[in-house]
Amino acid sequence: MWPLAWPALAFVAATVVALVLRALLLSVLGGWARSPNGWASLARAIRLPSVLWSLVLGLWVAVEFAGQTERLPPRPYEQLGLVLEVAVILSVTITVAKTLSIFIQRASERRALGVLITGLGQSVARGVVYIVGFLMLLTAIGVQITPILTALGVGGLAVALALQDTLSNLFAGVHLLADKPIRVGDYVKVADTVEGHVVDIGWRSTRVRLLQNVVVTIPNKKVAESIITNYDLPEPRLALLIRVGVDYGADPDRVEQLVVEEATRAVGEVPGLLGEPAPSVRLIPGFGDSSLDFTLICQVKSFTDQFLVQHELRKRILRRFRAEGIQIPVKAP
Repeated sequence: MWPLAWPALAFVAATVVALVLRALLLSVLGGWARSPNGWASLARAIRLPSVLWSLVLGLWVAVEFAGQTERLPPRPYEQLGLVLEVAVILSVTITVAKTLSIFIQRASERRALGVLITGLGQSVARGVVYIVGFLMLLTAIGVQITPILTALGVGGLAVALALQDTLSNLFAGVHLLADKPIRVGDYVKVADTVEGHVVDIGWRSTRVRLLQNVVVTIPNKKVAESIITNYDLPEPRLALLIRVGVDYGADPDRVEQLVVEEATRAVGEVPGLLGEPAPSVRLIPGFGDSSLDFTLICQVKSFTDQFLVQHELRKRILRRFRAEGIQIPVKAP
């Protein structure tokens, strides 16, 4: 065992030095992370893999010392080399998978990729890296991967038959990410039953948060097969139609003027109400059974803004009609 003393001592010394340098690096990155420059993502990505880098560096130094030790038998030297190769593959695989996942998430949050990447997208990215790393690891330790790939191909058919529903949801999730009928953050209505903001598109299901602040989980297959109404496509801005009925004795031109004035005055005072295009009034649907029915057309920033806008505009119009002596007919019970 004495021939291994120097390599072991070199491993310990190199690992300790590497860990100290790791601590200094993370400390520097932690200081930079307080500024909005994105270094926080890098610090999170390398926190765990950097420990493996330190061990790999220690192994490399130990192997170099072992190679210079003439009394060391060839077999232990070869084993140290194999351990170093395995450690390198593991460290690179974990580093790439974690870094890729975190940076995809950050780019997604900044919409640098044009759309939020969901849990499914990050899982696929990590899965591809882990599979490639696993195959490289098997090759490094001398395992022939060709028979394994053949067996997986044959066994994959049986697995696919047994997991039809699960795979259907998986491929439906991939289809939703590729076709983009819905995106994370969009306000959608699915099959006329579920309406709310998309929280996540996972490998099996899509989560939608309703306005009541509850989350509904829908299998991806059902989402892909349903009729989807996306209120954020092509843009969040929404045309809001408010019906206004007045007595037949009212002057239609005067009613139109008053309603447009109140809607225009509310722009900038009511959150979510837009001034462009300008509010307008049309005598539509027109002649009701007991009233002249007008429709106020205005624009709101998003689907959820319409509720407050309707509330405020109806109050303003009602007060203005009362002040002007315009009657709103009341149907007999």
